[in-house]
Amino acid sequence: MLEIGRLNQLAVIEMADLGAYLEGGEFGDVLLPSKELPADLSIGQQIEVFVYRDSQGNLLATLQKPLVQVGECANLQVKDINDVGIFLDWGLDKDLFLPFGEQQQPMEVDRHYVVYVYLDNEQRITASNKLDRYIDKSDHKYKRGDKVELLVAGRTELGYKAVVNNKHWGVLYYDQVFKRIRAGYAGTGYIQKVREDQKLDVSLEPIGIQKAIDIGDTILAKLREEQGYLALSDKSTPQAISAIFGVSKGTFKKAIGKLYKEGLITISKTGIVLNDKE
Repeated sequence: MLEIGRLNQLAVIEMADLGAYLEGGEFGDVLLPSKELPADLSIGQQIEVFVYRDSQGNLLATLQKPLVQVGECANLQVKDINDVGIFLDWGLDKDLFLPFGEQQQPMEVDRHYVVYVYLDNEQRITASNKLDRYIDKSDHKYKRGDKVELLVAGRTELGYKAVVNNKHWGVLYYDQVFKRIRAGYAGTGYIQKVREDQKLDVSLEPIGIQKAIDIGDTILAKLREEQGYLALSDKSTPQAISAIFGVSKGTFKKAIGKLYKEGLITISKTGIVLNDKE
C-alpha cells in the first residue's frame, strides 16, 4: 500500500508527455514528472520513488531521496523563514514545511534543529520541533544490550536526551560519553537499562562481552590502517584513548586484553603491535 512521505515501490502503468503515471492504489495514479524519468523506464516496471503532495495537494513522485521520512527524526537546517512558516532543507527540491506553532523555540535561518516528520490532518508532510508531542507515544520491548539508532536532541542535568529508533526517549549520561557530541549527533547506540517506568538509559558503547568484541574489531582495523602499530597501551591516558576510539580506558584495556589472549596483538610499554601484519 502506498505511503505518503515515504519511499515506495510502485509500478508504471502509463507513459505520457507529463511523465510516468504510477499505480497508487486507493490514492489513484501518481505522477513521476518527465524531467525525472530514467531513459529505460517502461510500462509494468517497478520503481522506487518518494511520494509527496505538491502545493495544490496533488500526489507526486520523485526519484530524489529525502534525508528523513514520515515517522522519523532528523537534524535539519533552516533554509528560509517567511510569513507562511519555516522551511527546512531535507534533500528535495521542495522544502519541508514547519509551522510556526511547531517551534520549541524561535528558529533561525541556517541553524540546524532536530525535528520529527509527520502527516498533518490534510495528509501534508510536515515537521515539528516539539518532539515531546510525538516521541514516547507507544510501548516498547527493548532489553539490555539491544542495538539501536540514536539522535541526540538536547541536554538535561544528567546527560544528553536522545531519540531512540525515532520513537522513544533515552538518556545518555555525561559520565559515560567519551567523545564530543552535541545536539544533532546521530549514530549507533545500545540499551544500557530499561527502568521500571520503561524509560531508557542508553550508551554509545556495546554492553558486556559484545563491547570488547566490537571495540576489538575497531582496534584491529586501526592497527591495519597504521601499518600494524599504535602508540597506545594500557598505560595511555584516558584522554588519548578517547581521542582515537571514543571509549573509556577501562573498555579499551578489556578489548586489548582479549586481543592479546587470542594472540592477535603484542602489548609493549609504548604501544600495541599487530601480530598478523602482512
